[in-house]
Amino acid sequence: MSQHLTTPPDTKEMPGGIPYIIGNEAAERFSFYGMKAILFVYMTKYLYMLDMSGEPTSMDVNTANAWVHNFNTAVYFFPFLGAVVSDWLFGKYRTIMWLSVVYCVGHGVLALLELPPGLLPLEPKTLLWLGLALIAVGSGGIKPCVSAHVGDQFGRSNQHLVSRVFRAFYFSVNLGSALATVLTPLLLHYLGPGWAFGIPGVLMALATLTFWLGRHTFVHVPPAGTGFFKETFGKNGVRALLNLVPLYVFIAMFWALFDQTSSAWVEQATNMNRVLFRWGSGEDAWVAELLPSQIQAANPFLVMILIPVFALFVYPLMGRFFEVTPLRKIGIGLFLTVPAFAIPAVLEQQISAGQQPHIVWHLVAYVVITAAEVLVSITALEFSYTQAPPKMKSFVMGAYLLSVALGNKFTALVNESIVAQREKGVELLNGSAYYWFFTIAMLVTAVIYVGYSQFYRGESYYQGQDEPDGATKAEATAEAVAE
Repeated sequence: MSQHLTTPPDTKEMPGGIPYIIGNEAAERFSFYGMKAILFVYMTKYLYMLDMSGEPTSMDVNTANAWVHNFNTAVYFFPFLGAVVSDWLFGKYRTIMWLSVVYCVGHGVLALLELPPGLLPLEPKTLLWLGLALIAVGSGGIKPCVSAHVGDQFGRSNQHLVSRVFRAFYFSVNLGSALATVLTPLLLHYLGPGWAFGIPGVLMALATLTFWLGRHTFVHVPPAGTGFFKETFGKNGVRALLNLVPLYVFIAMFWALFDQTSSAWVEQATNMNRVLFRWGSGEDAWVAELLPSQIQAANPFLVMILIPVFALFVYPLMGRFFEVTPLRKIGIGLFLTVPAFAIPAVLEQQISAGQQPHIVWHLVAYVVITAAEVLVSITALEFSYTQAPPKMKSFVMGAYLLSVALGNKFTALVNESIVAQREKGVELLNGSAYYWFFTIAMLVTAVIYVGYSQFYRGESYYQGQDEPDGATKAEATAEAVAE
């Protein structure tokens, strides 16, 4: 890689590789969220299995919930391993390219589920597991590398542009997600699993090609070799991890709730009135009705709206009353998650009483939880990068993503416990009790976080610095997303 820049140039301009990264991210997120949007519905409505009597059946709701959240756990566990491999051995670019191929193969395996059972190379459930495992390795492994690769393109002279680019990066994530979440449920409904899983695979191939085309314009920060371990377990590395790991434990509870928009919230939507409008009357009426999994598209669309709203209006307004620091943003977001999950809890109470609330109430819940996401996720992403010493940027990003894995594993364990107790004849967390359980857990987490945040001390690092910026303490670090 000697022909490539290994450190950012001294310029105030936008790095030339950024458009390739943003384009790659939009296509990759389409592939991931397109597959994820239909996963729960596929397992509960389309997956062909045989029960104990040999009759065809599909997964029950709680088992499908557990599969979805165990998959999410794997997706956000492998970033940690991908980060180690990247920072230690191969560098970010090569790690992203190789694992992208694995990612594409995983999509191809899922597309085989369209074949008749007699032609499948493996039992459908096993084939599903294999495809999800390959996607988890590929998608998860590249996650910390891509976000850290963004930051690697900047030096001190153009550091002021980082916040703008991370906003564009997050915008591209949600653009890809929004399009995928609207389209892939339609593909599943009208064309079947082969097309619904296959088209996201094609988008992943395009994402890989886009990233490869930018290879000559990127800054390729070389792997640290053994220096990675020296820095990770050195004074600055250990201090950074000790500061950040407790923060990630608190954020894990946010993800335990947020990621249920692709599982429990989809199931709840099947029991709601999803008619958007009706034209005419009687049998000739034309009805526009959402599919249960399409309501997930509200989140990425809202993110694209709320990012500029927070940047231009909310953060400046908050700044009139108190200093808007990263830790305070995260804390506000954790508290905001509480009412976001209380709304479906109330809806579930209504459904249990034989009522059919309108899907617009899900939209209200999405507005609240998406606002919480903007406060928690974007802030934590940038904050993690600035708090990481230069040779362990991907490692720290991987550690941050473990918070998503931890939150999803917690949700999976809750659902697995429900299934296990049901087999013993005991009904656990039935109906609205399920939602209230997570709502209360989030409230307790947010309250404890307030105490923790008062004692956080850390410092910021940028590429080209071996020591932290001593003048910039953690509470004033990462530039506000509002800039």
